[in-house]
Amino acid sequence: MGFIWMIIVGLVAGLLARAIKPGSDPMGWIMTIILGIVGALIGGFVASAVGINANGGFTGLIFSVIGAIILLFLYEFIMSKRHV
Repeated sequence: MGFIWMIIVGLVAGLLARAIKPGSDPMGWIMTIILGIVGALIGGFVASAVGINANGGFTGLIFSVIGAIILLFLYEFIMSKRHV
């Protein structure tokens, strides 16, 4: 059940990050889930660096979305440099 929960939270975090961050992010459902899961890893790192326990719950979701937004900005930055 843990793997399914991870996919669901990844999807929610990815969708929220794509809704909050301005601009066009053309990606499908699978990439949105991956965005949310990797965003959760980045968000967990940020939370631990600040000294906040973000293991699950609402705080974990917030930091997952923050991590996914950071990842979206990095992706956009890398892709803009590639097309120049």
